[in-house]
Amino acid sequence: MHLKKLFAFAFLLLLAAGLLAGFTQKTKPTLYIIGDSTVRNTGDGYGGWGSYIAELFDTTRISVSNQAMAGRSTRTFLKEKRWDKVLATLKPGDFVIMQFGHNEGSVPDTSKAGYRGVLRGTGEETKELIWKDGEKEVVHTYGWYLRKFVREAKAKGATPIIASMIPRNQWKEGKVVLANQDFGKWAAETAQAENILFIDLNKITAAKYDKLGPEQVKALFPTDHTHTNPQGARINAASVVEGLKMNKKHPLVKYLKKS
Repeated sequence: MHLKKLFAFAFLLLLAAGLLAGFTQKTKPTLYIIGDSTVRNTGDGYGGWGSYIAELFDTTRISVSNQAMAGRSTRTFLKEKRWDKVLATLKPGDFVIMQFGHNEGSVPDTSKAGYRGVLRGTGEETKELIWKDGEKEVVHTYGWYLRKFVREAKAKGATPIIASMIPRNQWKEGKVVLANQDFGKWAAETAQAENILFIDLNKITAAKYDKLGPEQVKALFPTDHTHTNPQGARINAASVVEGLKMNKKHPLVKYLKKS
């Protein structure tokens, strides 16, 4: 009888341990990343920083889900319901890093050239489009789309973070051209208005490029001035983490690997 009780007690201990492990797994936070091809690029010889940033986090304590998609702007990421997919699984304690700006620049219309474009700035102005099938679409500003992502993430109990777009391989007077007068500026303004962390990825990586010089930086961009190879992607991933470490009290910092 004593042996049976011992076996029963051992079984209960194992059951409790299993339940505890399951609970721990369920509450493990996830870092979601949304953006464009500079964040996720599956092309041969290319890389987006979101595909490598998990290397810098302790993935035994936090999961990383790169939901970025090549060719998307804030407008199309929302329109194609890619943001809805993230929202469906977003839970309290999760994080969302968003980096857009490379595909937003065209005048918004229903043509192939303008279907990704958004209105410039951070205001509430809109533009109504009518597609060939009669569908109506209301296009907003870049800041409006970022605000939507931020506020809906907060409503889910998650912590949103805005990052400015990575710099392109464009130079002027020996320095990398910054995006601090348009999309980088509007990203910063939106983050400040929403009282969330802003990572100036554009500026942080540009400083690295300036040190490397045009010839070495050119090797990071296989065919154009926008898309990096894996080496360049890892540089940008490290820049995201550098920006995060500038805010040591941010809750995401504790999930970084110890250096």
